[in-house]
Amino acid sequence: MPTAVEMKDLMTDLVVTAVGPVRLVELNRPEQLNAMSEELHSGLASVWDDLAADPEARVVVLTGRGRAFSAGGNLDTMTRVQRDADFREQQVDEARRIITGMVRCPLPVIAAVNGPAVGLGCSLALLSDLVLIADDAYVADPHVQVGLVAGDGGAYILPLLVGLTRAKELLFLGDRVSAEDAVRLGIANRAVPKDKLMDEAMDLAGRLAAQPAQALRETKRAVNRHLEQALDTVMEPALLAERDTMHGPDHIAAVERIIASRGRR
Repeated sequence: MPTAVEMKDLMTDLVVTAVGPVRLVELNRPEQLNAMSEELHSGLASVWDDLAADPEARVVVLTGRGRAFSAGGNLDTMTRVQRDADFREQQVDEARRIITGMVRCPLPVIAAVNGPAVGLGCSLALLSDLVLIADDAYVADPHVQVGLVAGDGGAYILPLLVGLTRAKELLFLGDRVSAEDAVRLGIANRAVPKDKLMDEAMDLAGRLAAQPAQALRETKRAVNRHLEQALDTVMEPALLAERDTMHGPDHIAAVERIIASRGRR
């Protein structure tokens, strides 16, 4: 694991650490279960180009600090998106850059899913090249339950991993998928005891970093041609449909219900 000397931007919401040829990318809002802030969302939109331009980088490990991988969106952002059209367009543009950035990043990306991965958090895991998931973690995409189209990844990537029928069930209902079921469905490569997750992720990253770099990168590019076809046909309509629901009555009502329920606790 990295030493304190290797840490960069420690106080930011997205921390990138160089560990030899591995770049450890950590979502750093543990008290908020790594739900998106404006800074974190924009950081995730730009970090992939930065990593691709790093001549010493060979592999990326993506994880969350604390007990969650990422809880996805946050209520403050959702409320602002509902009333601010310019901010809404910014969020959609950043979501577009997150998706394309992960698919087109030449470095293999390993997701170390250390806890719940929900909404955009789920998409971040699914868009990674290899997924290790803690045995007590889960993934879920509840966009529809809060009145949104699953446009920032779920509608695009999930059918390619689990097939259309299963993808529709998971997206329509937003049910949690346990670590065991995630492996069974092909969402994750393997489940790992929580206390061994980062060790296994870094070991796997070391194995990948030892592979011939050009062959590994070009193999990712070749395999991801399947994803590029979906980018061309699915991503943009899905994102624009999500944008339209961001200020729709169902989403506004869902956010108001959540805020009210939290106020009663």
